Amino acid sequence: MQSPDDRFATAAIWTPGRLVADIAATLRFFSRLPVPRVNSHDDPAALPDFRRAAAVTPLSGLAIALPGVAVFLLASLTALPATVAVLLGLSVNIALTGALHEDGLADVADGFFGAGAPDRRLEIMKDSRIGAFGTLALILSLALKAALLATLAARFGAGAAALGWLAVESGSRVALVGVWRALPAARPGGLSALCGAPTRRAFVCALVFAGPVYAVCVAAYSPAALLLAALGQSLAGYGVARIAMAKIAGQTGDVLGATQQLACLAGLTGLCILV
Repeated sequence: MQSPDDRFATAAIWTPGRLVADIAATLRFFSRLPVPRVNSHDDPAALPDFRRAAAVTPLSGLAIALPGVAVFLLASLTALPATVAVLLGLSVNIALTGALHEDGLADVADGFFGAGAPDRRLEIMKDSRIGAFGTLALILSLALKAALLATLAARFGAGAAALGWLAVESGSRVALVGVWRALPAARPGGLSALCGAPTRRAFVCALVFAGPVYAVCVAAYSPAALLLAALGQSLAGYGVARIAMAKIAGQTGDVLGATQQLACLAGLTGLCILV
């Protein structure tokens, strides 16, 4: 009997049609973009099969971030302060995703630090109400992201800040896929379990797809800064995985969303550390 990785390796998945269908499916899953059916391989009513589709999440993450980055660049052409331009761009991205990953970060903060027993933590994370830890996590996350992006814009220019923004958004999805693959589902009936865990090859392909986005940034940042950004995103994913295993013995969709947000912050911090 073939393992999931073997089936992934032998399936005819790398045809252009299947690749486009997976990108469309992940765009629908992670955003509110009205993506129509793109071809015969695409089923808008079905959940993505993330055993395979996880490979293209860096590409869909890049596409989802583009409108907000474009708004930031347009606002940067005016006399608006860099922080305002960044906040406008972030607002667009949050609207397009329905604050999907931000909600995950808030739920994780409330669940992990507001209760003692794993079952109670999972219960809190499923609650739609937000607590003090979740509120503070969202405020600090948004403030840090805006400050870091404004710093990049002031130091290197709006164009370089836009490139860095896109790179860390793409790279943060690799961290998300890594945690998803590494940890078992903490809630067997949860969405992350229903969609299937990414295979090893899907994770490797996600790395490959994110690589060129980082490579383009060589035009604006030193290799050392890019290395720090990539290392920071990797450490963020590793840290979330360790904490999640200790707190709830696995991952949930909220944990994956928190991973994306924290990896994004870690990547931006890496870009800002060196002058």
